[in-house]
Amino acid sequence: MTNSDRPWEPPLAGSEVEHLVGALDRMRTTFRWKADDLDAAGLRTRVGASSLTLGGLLKHLAAVEDDVFITKLSGKPLGAPWDTADWDDRYEWPFTSAADDTPEQLYALWDATVERSRARLAAALADGGLDQLVHVSWPDGRHASLRRLVCDMIEEYGRHTGHADLLREAVDGLVGEDPPAGWHAKAGRA
Repeated sequence: MTNSDRPWEPPLAGSEVEHLVGALDRMRTTFRWKADDLDAAGLRTRVGASSLTLGGLLKHLAAVEDDVFITKLSGKPLGAPWDTADWDDRYEWPFTSAADDTPEQLYALWDATVERSRARLAAALADGGLDQLVHVSWPDGRHASLRRLVCDMIEEYGRHTGHADLLREAVDGLVGEDPPAGWHAKAGRA
C-alpha cells in the first residue's frame, strides 16, 4: 500500500513540521471519516444523557479552526458565519445551533474551514516556522508560538475524535481507527 492510498498518514521519518502537520491532518481526516455521509438524524444522534452530536462537533471544530488560525494566529476578527452568530453562550452555540443546519451546510462549513486553516498554517510556516510568536497572549504579555497552536489543535481533535467514535458507532455501528485506504469525504445523505 502506498501513501497515496492513505494521504492522511503522517510521514514515517519527517521533520518536526511534517510530523506535527501530519498528525493534525490525520486527526482531522479521522474525525471527518467518523462524521461522514450521514443524514440529519445521524448528525443529531446522541449517546446516553449527553447532548453532544456529530453535527455539533462538525460546527464546533469549524469554529475552533477559524478561532485558532484567524484570531489566535493573526489577531484578525472572525468573519461569517461567526461574526453574526448569537454567542450568548460562547462555548455552547456551535453545539446547539447545529441542529438547525442541514447536513450539507455542516459538511460544507467544516470542509471549507479546514481548507482555509490548512492554507493559513502553510503560509505561517513559510513565513516564520513553528517558533514564531503568534497574536494570542497570556495576561502577563507572553505570546504563544505557532507550535503551541498546532499542538492545541491536535489535542482538540484528539478529544473530539474520541467522542465521534462513540457517536458514530451509535448511529450505524461504524468502528475503526483510520479510514479505509482510498477513502474520500462525502457531502452527506439527504
